[in-house]
Amino acid sequence: MNGCRESAADDRARSSRLLGALETSTEAPGHAGDLDEFEQVVMFGIAPEFEGLPYPPAGHTYPRR
Repeated sequence: MNGCRESAADDRARSSRLLGALETSTEAPGHAGDLDEFEQVVMFGIAPEFEGLPYPPAGHTYPRR
C-alpha cells in the first residue's frame, strides 16, 4: 500500500463508474433481467451513497495496523 488516501470525490467517482458498468451490463443482450449475485453486491455497496446515507455508517471502524 502506498499510503494514499481516497477522497470522498474519488469514492463518488468510483461508485458512479460501478453504477454505469452495472447499468451497461443489465442492458446487454442476453441479460436475464434480474441482478445476479455479484450485481446485487455492487448495488448494495454503492446504494447508501446515492441514497444520501453517510458512508461509512456511524460507529463503523476500520482495522488498524
